[in-house]
Amino acid sequence: MDKRPLGSTGIRVAPLMFGGNVFGWTLDEPASFQILDAFVGAGFDFIDTADVYSRFIPGNQGGESETVLGNWMKARGNRDRIVLATKAGMDMGEDRKGLSKAWLQRAVEDSLRRLQTDYIDLYQAHLDDADTPLEETLDAFAGLIRQGKVRAIGASNYGAARLTEALATSDRLGLPRYQSLQPLYNLIDRAAYEAELKAVCAREQLGVLPYFALASGFLTGKYRNEADLAGSSRGAFVKHHLNERGLRILDTLDQVAADYDATPARVALAWLIAQPTVTAPIASATSLSQLDELVKATELQLDGAALARLDAASA
Repeated sequence: MDKRPLGSTGIRVAPLMFGGNVFGWTLDEPASFQILDAFVGAGFDFIDTADVYSRFIPGNQGGESETVLGNWMKARGNRDRIVLATKAGMDMGEDRKGLSKAWLQRAVEDSLRRLQTDYIDLYQAHLDDADTPLEETLDAFAGLIRQGKVRAIGASNYGAARLTEALATSDRLGLPRYQSLQPLYNLIDRAAYEAELKAVCAREQLGVLPYFALASGFLTGKYRNEADLAGSSRGAFVKHHLNERGLRILDTLDQVAADYDATPARVALAWLIAQPTVTAPIASATSLSQLDELVKATELQLDGAALARLDAASA
């Protein structure tokens, strides 16, 4: 399997990143272990989580995903074979949020403890913190890198202007640079990334790790009318895609999938993997059959004509 560089870190990763928000939420620990075993068994190594996963579920406190992942790595003895990414900055309650130096120093220790490791390969700012100077945040990350607790840093949910400012601040002060960006980007959500962020990432040679790679399941073709949303936990996320453009994209996915004897989900992911600035889309699976779809997507090479058809349908 060809691996792609993650910014200028020297780290090379498989072209698919597993989204760990499902661990301790829609997957309990035994099911999580089964999916993780199958993921690495298929040759993949890049896993993303966050301290806040899954605090959004009633009864959870945050840290559940990191805990499951840490238990799995300890049980399998495979930490050195995993490219581990986690994030900090979202609200963990009781003023435990943001990107201040004081909080990042606490947050990384909490994550390391839950993950049962002494280092994080990619530590990411989950959300920009306008109340903390960039200099303070980047200096905090510099300290964590010096201490060997973090190998590289990345950003998530940053706008183009703020990302550019952060990179310039690093260069001006000789501080570590963000090496990656996690943006919302997929076949239907193109505008925000392609308008400005794409150019910044290309110019600065950042790794790009798009989340919601399948638009919360919409691009699998599972949701095609209001009736399909009934009883779905993802209804609120996909309802706004049920319009003329969304249905046109699904129709084109169906056509391309038929040409390649594939599925809409595989084609949608293959389109994203084929984008020049993309390092590895983030996608999750809650069953072995879903994971098989993700793996097969990385093996699907769309030709120029198919990519152009998808570009036109989603323009």
